[in-house]
Order: sequence, then C-alpha cells, then structure tokens
Amino acid sequence: MTIEFSNFSFRYASLDKPTLKNINLRIEQGEKIVIIGPSGSGKSTLGQCLNGLIPHSIKGETQGSLTFNDHATTDFSMDNFTEQVGTVLQDTDNQFVGLTVGEDIAFALENQNMSPAQMYPLVKSTAQLVDLEQLIQQAPDDLSGGQKQRVSLAGILVDDVETLLFDEPLASLDPVSGKRTIEIIDELHQTSGKTIIIIEHRLEDVLHRPVDRIILMELGEIVADMTPAQLLSSDLLSKHGIRDPLYLSALKAAGCQIVAEHHPESLAQLNLEPYRVAMTQWGEHAIDKTAAKSVSPLLSVRGLSYSYDGKRQALDDLSFDIAHGEFVSILGKNGSGKSTITKLLMGVIEPDAGSMMFDGIDLATLSIFERSQKIGVVMQNPNHMISHHMIFDEVAFGLRNRGDDEASIEKKVNEMLTLCGLSKFRHWPIEALSYGQKKRVTIASILVMEPKLLILDEPTAGQDYRNYTAMLSFIEELNRKLDITVMIISHDMHLVLEYTTRSIVIADSRLLADQAMIEVFTQPQLLAKANLTTTSLYELSCRLGTSDPLNFMTHFIQQEKAAL
Repeated sequence: MTIEFSNFSFRYASLDKPTLKNINLRIEQGEKIVIIGPSGSGKSTLGQCLNGLIPHSIKGETQGSLTFNDHATTDFSMDNFTEQVGTVLQDTDNQFVGLTVGEDIAFALENQNMSPAQMYPLVKSTAQLVDLEQLIQQAPDDLSGGQKQRVSLAGILVDDVETLLFDEPLASLDPVSGKRTIEIIDELHQTSGKTIIIIEHRLEDVLHRPVDRIILMELGEIVADMTPAQLLSSDLLSKHGIRDPLYLSALKAAGCQIVAEHHPESLAQLNLEPYRVAMTQWGEHAIDKTAAKSVSPLLSVRGLSYSYDGKRQALDDLSFDIAHGEFVSILGKNGSGKSTITKLLMGVIEPDAGSMMFDGIDLATLSIFERSQKIGVVMQNPNHMISHHMIFDEVAFGLRNRGDDEASIEKKVNEMLTLCGLSKFRHWPIEALSYGQKKRVTIASILVMEPKLLILDEPTAGQDYRNYTAMLSFIEELNRKLDITVMIISHDMHLVLEYTTRSIVIADSRLLADQAMIEVFTQPQLLAKANLTTTSLYELSCRLGTSDPLNFMTHFIQQEKAAL
C-alpha cells in the first residue's frame, strides 16, 4: 500500500495553532521508515492520522490530503483504517481488550470469525515469537511494562494488515527484548513485504537492523527525509535535539568528522580505519579516579520478598542500601521485579518478608500519605499519575493536598514549570500534550514536593534527548546541591552511563550485582544474565583494541558531563 500526505495540516480542536504543518510525504509499498523528532514535534500525531484515531477519536481541523493507494481517506470509517494499518501504541494499557494475554492476542482473529481450532496454534506460535508463551494465561494488568509492550506487538503480528505502525515500540523494553523486537519487525518486513513505519526516540536501537529512510520532524514539519548514513553524517540530529548513537558521540568527542561513505548507520558496518589513530589517542587519556565518599544509608532494604500470586516470586530475599545523596540505577530484564520495589516503598503493596528502613524509620510504621512526603515516585506511564485537566493544576495538586497557601503554590509551580521546560504550557490542557510532555508534567508534580528520595521509573520513555538531558541535569543539580537522593529504574543504558554512579542489577527476582556503574557496564556476561547489553561505547573500545575499556568509557562520560 502506498501512503501519501499532500500539503497536509492538522490542528487539534483544543489548540489555536496546527500541530502538523504542510506535510508532504510519500511512503511506498514495502518500505521501512523511521520517524524521529523531539517531544511535541508531531510524530505521534502523524501516526494517529495514519491509523484513523484522527479524525475518528481525536477531533480537530484537517487540511490537504492523505491517500492510501491513491484513495482519499476522508470518507474512511475506522474499520477501513484498521483493515489496512495495524498499530502498536506507545501507551499499551489503552490497547488491551482481552482478560488474558491469549485472549488479547486472539482478538483480531475473533473479529475475523476464525474458529478456535484454527486460532489456538496461531496465537500460541505468535506468543512464542515474542517470548510470551509462559504468560499466555496471565491478565495483562499483572504484567510489567515491557511484557505489555510485547503483548501489543503480538496482537498485530497475528493479524494480516498491509502496513504496521509502531509508536515507540522500545519505550518499555529492556535492551535484549528491544533488540529482539527490532529483529522480529525486520524479519516480518523481509518475509512479508509489509510497509513498516516506526516512531521512536531510541534511534541507535532501531538501527540495529537496516531501514530505508529516516524522517526527522520538528514543530510539526518535516525537516529531513534521508537515508540513515546521510542523516548520521550530518549535524541535523544534535541541531534538533536528538541523541547521536553512542559510538558516534565518542567519535565526535575525539574530533572525528563523520562521513556517509564510512557507513555510520551502525557500529557493525562502520569503517573504523580512518578514525582509529584519533580514537586510540583520545581513549588513552588519563581520567579522574576520585574515590566516592562513604556516607550513611538513607534507605536500607533487608531480605525483601514478595509474590503477587503466592507462587512465583517477584522479589526473593533482596538486600541493598542507598546512601544519602546517591544517584543510583536499578537495572534488570522486564518482569525482574524492579517496579515491584517501587510499589513496596510506596506502600501500595506490603512485603511477604523483609524490612525497609528509611532515614532510621521503619517504613512499615508509615501510611502511604506519610511515605509520599518523603519518597517521590514518577511512574513509568504518565497517564497512571495524571488526575487533572489543566497542567498547572496537576503540578499544584500535591501542594494543595498538603495545605500550602495559594501564593506559595503559584510561585513554586511556576518555578518548577520553568525548570522542567513547561512554562509556555502552563495554561494548556493535558490532553494536548505528547506522551513525553506528559512525562515532564508528572516529574514536575513530584519535584515540586521536594522529596528526600526521588524514584524515576523509565524517565526517558517518550522523551527526546534535549528535554531529558535538561531534566536530568536539573535533577542532578538538586541531587548535588540539596542532597536529594535519586533512584532510577531504567533500560536506557545511555542514561545510566551518564548520570548514575552505582547500579543494582536484578535478574529472576534476585540481586545479581551491586557495583559501581562503570564496572557493571564492562561485564558482558553479567549484563547478559539481566537481559542487558554492553553499550556501543564498550563495543567501540573493544573494536579499537584499547587496553582499558573502563578507562575509555569513563573518559567519555567525564567529557560528556563537562560539556553539559
């Protein structure tokens, strides 16, 4: 199916100005394209036009034309769209219709009146493809964010549509699951000839397999339509707030000029010879190895165990400390128990065994409200936190609930909106924001409460590099100046490398490692046990044959931090 936007614009009913402006884009049958751009650039809005959510569920004003195989979509019903475009949504919770994983995967087949005898083996094989066979009887609500993402993927893989649209398919996935997802999408593309459209922030991860074109958007317009090699050898990514692949960031840090003919689209294809001398000299630079100070623990977890169903352990005898003022990451595969730790700290669920001491106080003696005054949690999905229509009211909610006076609330909220890059949206309705912008609203609503421990669950999901760098630099400043302790639960290896000093690694519900972050990231076998991967920075150092990969990586991180 050929898709074509011609002079296409769209304005949400709640906004004065268009979100998409004069889009001209043709996607040929069988192409595989990636759409990137900063938060709020219009990427997801473009996707909603492709799958029919605009205009059928989301109202607004459209100009220009969108055609499928030269047929205008203006008279299409929602059924017409879904018969031709299958979508994996960024917010997977909005996509579930079944009571179990199996039912959800089977939904499209049931709509085709397929018999159970035909349906069962197809559902089973599709679940196996995305590593869900053991969870086929589980309720979607009981799954981790990454597992939910795989259910959504299976739900469209089982259906036969011409075009597959993936809106941030990697947002909740651990690195190994993310790579496997990209491989599945690529295998599907190679064997079926389907048109593949991927909207994603994690460009390096998407380029694990080849793509035909990358479409770069900014402020509702297309600013580049290029091959990966052309785009990665230009300065357009940094200019528009998109992160370069980590290996290219290192090459540029060493003063290398990236050339398209050297195949920069992946480290595996990159011709390193023209850069070898400069990179080797740069990588052997002496680094600052100042020892970390020993401080008292803010949080002490001992023997923590929890099971959701009384059979399978979500956490099993977990013990660790987090010191006052630390910036720590918790890493592990999807479903390993990372988010369960947050729920236990919040008091949403109670442990089966073990203890949690916070600043010398047993958390078991504190109510959920009392805990919330000390521990601020920014959840993975912003839609699970938002309860107000307007942005200002959402950020002010905690302060009002605490009984602060309105004058101080207005001052604090406005300061926080400015710090989080949201001041121009203060009078906007939340529904007009992108997923990434909603994420910043939830972070602002927690930071304004000035917690002692800030927990960020997948803070970069849906966030562009410019915004999350500004946000985390601000959080790092709070960590340094106000001694706010920060715990990040993330699959974003770039983020963890740049901001955290220590990593607590969990696999199969148990503690696998508790070490300095840089040490964890130079142990491929350890990372593999937790469904994590070495970064392309480590792989680059190995390809260069550097004598000390740890020194190479530390030098890069220190240089990156100095440049911020």
